[in-house]
Parts: sequence; C-alpha cells; structure tokens
Amino acid sequence: MKSGAAKGSEWLHQWAWVLLDEGIWFLAIYVATWLSFDFAPTPGLIETTLQFAVAAAIGHLLVGALIGPYAVGHQRGSFEETTDVAATVLVTTIGLAIWAVFANPQVLPRSVPIVAGTLAMVGMFAVRFLIRSWRSVHYASEENERRVIVFGAGVAGRRLLRSMGETESGFFPVALLDDDRTKQRLRIDGVRVRGTREDIDEVAHRFDATALVLALPLAHAELIRELTDLATAAGLDVLVLPPLRDIIGGHPTSYDLRDVNLEDLLGRRPITMDTTVVAEQLAGRSVLVTGAGGSIGSELCRQIARFGPAKLYLLDRDESGLQATQLSLTGQGLLQGDEIILTTIRDLSTLRTVFRLSRPDIVFHAAALKHLPLLESFPLEAFRTNVLGTLNVLTAAAEAGVGTFVNISTDKAADPTCVLGYSKRLAERLTADFARTQPGRYVSVRFGNVLGSRGSVVHAFAAQIEAGGPITVTHPDVERFFMLIPEACQLVLEAASIGTDGEVMVLEMGKQVKILEMATTLIRMSGRKDIKIHYTGLRPGEKISEDLFSTVEDRRATSNPLVTSVDVPTLSVYEVQSADLDNHHEAADWMRREASAYRASQPITV
Repeated sequence: MKSGAAKGSEWLHQWAWVLLDEGIWFLAIYVATWLSFDFAPTPGLIETTLQFAVAAAIGHLLVGALIGPYAVGHQRGSFEETTDVAATVLVTTIGLAIWAVFANPQVLPRSVPIVAGTLAMVGMFAVRFLIRSWRSVHYASEENERRVIVFGAGVAGRRLLRSMGETESGFFPVALLDDDRTKQRLRIDGVRVRGTREDIDEVAHRFDATALVLALPLAHAELIRELTDLATAAGLDVLVLPPLRDIIGGHPTSYDLRDVNLEDLLGRRPITMDTTVVAEQLAGRSVLVTGAGGSIGSELCRQIARFGPAKLYLLDRDESGLQATQLSLTGQGLLQGDEIILTTIRDLSTLRTVFRLSRPDIVFHAAALKHLPLLESFPLEAFRTNVLGTLNVLTAAAEAGVGTFVNISTDKAADPTCVLGYSKRLAERLTADFARTQPGRYVSVRFGNVLGSRGSVVHAFAAQIEAGGPITVTHPDVERFFMLIPEACQLVLEAASIGTDGEVMVLEMGKQVKILEMATTLIRMSGRKDIKIHYTGLRPGEKISEDLFSTVEDRRATSNPLVTSVDVPTLSVYEVQSADLDNHHEAADWMRREASAYRASQPITV
C-alpha cells in the first residue's frame, strides 16, 4: 500500500503533467492562429482565440481522463503513454475541427484546429522525449544499475530495451550487438548497434559494461556456449532469456533474465515439431507409459497429456516416482485411480492382466536399467529387465492389440561395447521382430544422454563441488551427446508419429560435448576456484566417444530434419526365450555374442 505522502506526490506529479499539456495546447492554438494571419491577427480574434484555446484544454483533459494518459499511470515517455497522448490529441483535434467548420458565425480559420493539433502533438512528444533522455542519463549514474550490452537487435532485444527503461529494472543498456550486418548503426530506444560478436571485448571496455545480455530466447546451445566464452574472456557476466516456451505470454522482459546455466550451454537446440501429426496420433487415444516415474517417462507423460489423450496410464515399480509424476500432471499425489499401475515389467502375468484391462492404443516403453558401471557388474539384471522385460511388454501389448508400440532406446545401442548397450540393442531387435510378426506399428527411438536425468553426471559433479571436490572425470577426451529432457521427449513423440513399422528413429543430438568442458563449466558457475579435477580412467565397456549409428546401418532422412531412420535385424522371440542364463557371466557372454552377430550383419533392405 502506498503512504499518504506518496499518493499526494503522485497526484501532484500527475496534475503537473496535465497543466503542462494544457499549456502546450494554449500555445499551439495561438501559434496556429498567428500563422493563419501571417503573425498579424485582427483585434477581434483575441477573444475567440482564447475561447478556442480554453475549449481545446478542457476537451484534452476530458478525453485524456477517459481514454488517454491521465486514465492510467504510464511511465513518462514510454511507448504506451505516447500512444495514448496521440489518441487524445487526435480526438480533441477532431472535436475542434467540427466546431470550426459548423460555427456560425465563424470563430477562427478552419485550418487552425489541424495546425494546432499537429503542433500540440509535436510539443507533447518533444517534452516527453527530453524527460526520457534525461532519465536515461540520470539512471545510468546510479550505483545499483548494471551496465549491460544486449546481444540481439531483433524483436526480443527491442522488448528487453523497452523493459530496461523502467526505473526498477536494475539494468542500463549501453550498447547493442548483432551479427546481422544490415542492423549495424541501427538505434533502438537511443541504444545503438555497435558491432557483432567479434566486438564484445572492445565494446565492453569502451562502455565499461559489466554483463552481456543474450536477447535470444530461441538460441541453441552452441551459440550460447560461443557467446559465453567470448563474454567470459572480456570479463563480463552472462545473462540469458529462457527458452521462449518458458516465458509467460511469450513476451520477454528484463524480469525474465537469469544467469546462464548448464542446460543453456549444453542442451538447447532448435526443435521443430509437427504438432498436428502428434495430435492426430495421441488425441482421444488411450496411452500407457512404462517407466512413468523416471526422468524420460515422467516428461513423456507431461508432454502426452498436452495432446488430450482419452486415458493416460502410468506404469512403474517405483511408487515415489509414480507419485511425483501424478503430482506434476494433476496437482495431487494420492496415487488413486486405475491409471496408476504399480508393477515390474519382469512379471509377464501381471502385465497381461494390466494390458487386458487397460486396452491401450499406444505404448511408450521407457522402463529400463540404465547405469552403465552397475550393469557391467550385474549383467544378468540388465538381461532380465532390458531384454526379457522388454519382451514381456511387447508380448502383453501384442496380445492386447496395441496399435503403436514405441521402444525408448539409447545411443549406446548403436555400436555397443558395454552391457547396457548390448541389452538395449537386443530390445531394438526384439521390437523389429514384433513389427515383422504382429499387426500394429512397432518402432524404436534412439538418442543420447539427457541433462537433468536422475543419476546423471551433472548431479554427480554438483555434489562433488558442494563437498569441496575433487570432480572425478574418467578421461580428458571423453565426450557425449546431450539433450534437454523436454526437447528429447518432443522429438520422441514426433518420431513415434512418423516412424514406419520396424524402424529405429534416431534423434539428431548435435555435437558431442567433452565431459571435461562440462566439469570446468560447473566449477566456473559455482564461483569456486579451489575445485580440482581428478582423472580416474575409463571404466569397463566405456568409450571415448559415442555413436548414434552403427557402421552397417543405412541411414534415411525423414520428414523431420532432426530425425533419421535406420533398419535393424530382427531377433526372434524363441531365441531369447531359449537362452538359459543363470549367472552374470553367462548373461554378459550371451548378450555380447548377439551384439557381435548384429555388427557383422548387413543392413536390412526394405
């Protein structure tokens, strides 16, 4: 609540502007009259000119109080206020013109209202421009203002500059930068474009800037990394706008700015998604998601829910994960309703009952064991969950007449050297075999690491930094693909919609990122300069770089440039069921042999 003194000051300030605008109208009427008579008006016009000026002042006040700048507490000199001023002057001018035309006898020349209105508008704009210019200089000297360079002179940059003009924004833009050469020397709200990204260091020192603001809500990770490196080298902090989908109303302001984070540096990529195709696939359908309590499964549920499925079933063996997903979908986590299914994919009998009762039209199979080093120690567990478990879900789905089955795979299945890769490769081949033998559509979707998943390297590094270090990295040259979970799930839905029966849809992951770069970035963002990095050596089954495709896979483009399709040889159900595996050693050998046979095979021709 404003105090009485504050309200009184605001009231006086408002009336001061009213009197100033009224004075401008008076002056405009007299100047327009003098111009009409070559600065030699007759004595008889003195009274009628005064009457006309009073009418203009009263009319402007009434119109301005109803629809103009006096009805709303605009910031002086803002775009919104000048728009209201223009509308008020225009309505007042029309009223005066009608009076001048139909008055009998004629009070003033009929050109006076038009000329006076033009002069009044110019005068009011000029005063406000001067006030805004003075305020910019005044606020620039305030100690709490951050002198920033704004990168991006597009729509987002213009809106940010306008927002920064507010007295409480905390930012003072000193320069604009943009890589578009056609925008060089452009001036927006008094701030001029001073160059491109190559000029960050020079402009920062020239204008004593302290931060670089990236007005690029659609920027991808590679661009943000490059600009962040250039800004850091120039001694600038970096502030970014979140992705456009995260900005309320889609209109960025200075209040949306935040420090750059790891997701910005590693995970962003421009995603093109045909929502029409996805909606046709999901709307009004019954959908079941296995692994719904996990990182990928839960985000898939949230994305699927946006398209209005008739029913969305959540299946997982983790009750806490199910509760968290239900909370994110409905706002309550009572774990009630037939859409919540607590079971393991290792239990075929229970799965058959679940599918018989739920009768899903579409299944997204995201349940799996995924921790590479742990599965190297316990390969039989990988076989029982990732291979037999997938076979169980496929069997139950086929018996229930599922129309579309989507198996979530991993880049480690492309050319596997570890137990996780072997088991996920076999899951892809089993899915392809069901495509060959069963009605409906069976596809797999393959992609790399996702940022923010449970147990990811990001969480491990963050915990190590919190503990004071050191950060453990297996090898200085290790690199991996990374994608944000929401972006990966968007592409999963698209790939599932356009995939042909039996195909593996491979998502475009961009360039691989060095794990060492990720570690050093997290250390820099933490502000801790005492954190050391310790190299532990590659773990069994681990590779320096990952692959999204096997050397024998024939790649084909799809309707989405971020999705590529390949074929995989089938693996018969009988072959898996006949594998009598009793210990970890046998499981590892069997899966390794199957993967070796796959690598030696030729691509399927369709």
